Amino acid sequence: MTNFVLVPGMWLGAWAWDEVAEPLRAAGHRVAAVTLGGLAERAGEDATLESHIDDVVAAAGDAPEVVLVAHSYGCFPVRGAVERLGDRVRRVVYVDSGPVPDGTAQADFGGGKPPRADVPPPSFDPADDPALFAGLEGRSEWIHEQSTPHPQATVAAKLRLARPEQPPTDLVISTFTRENVEQMIAAGHPFFAGLDRRDYRVLELPTGHWPMFSRPAELAALLAKA
Repeated sequence: MTNFVLVPGMWLGAWAWDEVAEPLRAAGHRVAAVTLGGLAERAGEDATLESHIDDVVAAAGDAPEVVLVAHSYGCFPVRGAVERLGDRVRRVVYVDSGPVPDGTAQADFGGGKPPRADVPPPSFDPADDPALFAGLEGRSEWIHEQSTPHPQATVAAKLRLARPEQPPTDLVISTFTRENVEQMIAAGHPFFAGLDRRDYRVLELPTGHWPMFSRPAELAALLAKA
């Protein structure tokens, strides 16, 4: 039995993990899906990157060992939570994301200019971006309706870490290829900071950027193997 903490990316809440959490729980695992402050049912709350890190730490509860799962933006609060939880983190799984280093912000990966207001959700429509939104046919309108604007402060904030150490790590890659990832790691790309030590695993799940919607059963199976 594994204690999973599932952390969504921008615009989403715990609801985004429903179809992944169900088979994991059916297999006997404990699952805590996180709604970060300012999103979903917590919309309207003040939120910072630090408070999002607090949310992840709180979701871990008093479990002696946890597996943290970070989708997209979720890599920022999860990376911070790794430092706070220490040896309690058995493994981290980054879903189409990676263990970003100290001093980076989500805004750095969107052109480098911090947003001036909360960030509205995209359409999720494959017609608008066939690669990014792949697999969301027939579901994009529902996902968009459930989504909420993402708090501006959490996108602009720089992640601050005291230690570079990381626990065992899995990368579930959906919009990257294994070759892409290995080239980016070798080049020192900040999205995959610290993975030049070669003790990480790359798990391929080709689809769009939201495999919890497009391939939830397969994603759950990969997480169970962690």
